[in-house]
Amino acid sequence: MATYGYMRVSSRDQKEYRQADAFRRFEIPKKNIFLDKQSGKDFERPSYQRLLKRLKKGDRLVVKSIDRLGRNYRDVMEQWSLITKKIGADITVLDMPLLDTSQQKDLLGTLIADIVLQILSYVAENERETIRRRQAEGIASAKARGVRFGRPEVPLPENFEAVYREWRGKKITVREALCATGIPQSTFYRKVKEYQKNGMSSCR
Repeated sequence: MATYGYMRVSSRDQKEYRQADAFRRFEIPKKNIFLDKQSGKDFERPSYQRLLKRLKKGDRLVVKSIDRLGRNYRDVMEQWSLITKKIGADITVLDMPLLDTSQQKDLLGTLIADIVLQILSYVAENERETIRRRQAEGIASAKARGVRFGRPEVPLPENFEAVYREWRGKKITVREALCATGIPQSTFYRKVKEYQKNGMSSCR
C-alpha cells in the first residue's frame, strides 16, 4: 500500500504551498507527489496521467479539495469511479472528511461518499455556470451602455497622413514611417488599411 498526493494550480504563476502543507501529516514521499500547473477543465494533464499509471489496488490518493481533481462534474465522477472501483485505490479529500473511502469500507459508507461527491460536484459546476452567465450578461449590458473593452485606442499623430503619403509613394521606408509617427508597426498597418478603406476621418 502506497500513499500519493495530487496537487493542481490553474497557472504557472500560482503556488502549490497550501496544498503541500496539508499533505505533511501523511508523510508522503516526495516522489509520490504529483503536480499539474494547468486548468482543471479536463483530465488530460501529464502529471495526473502519470499518477494513474502508478496507482494500484489498496493505495491511497490524497487531495486537498475535490476541485483540485477537476472542475467538470461528469469528469470528476468518472475519475472517482475509475480510481475507487476499477483500480481499487482509496481517495481522501482533506477539506471534506465524508469523502474518505479509506475510512468507510462498508456499503453504506461508499454510498454516502458517492452521494456527497455528486452533490458537491453538481453544486460547484452549477455555480461556475452561474458565474459565466452573469459575466456574459454584465458584458452585454456594459456594451449596450457604450462601454468599450480592450486596450484604449492609440491616438494618431498629426503627421500620419503626410507620412502615409510619403511611405505610399515609396519616398520613405516603413521603418522611417514608424520613427516619424512614433506608433507600433501593427498599429501603422491597421491604420493604413482603415485609411485606404474609409479615409482619414475613420482613423482618428
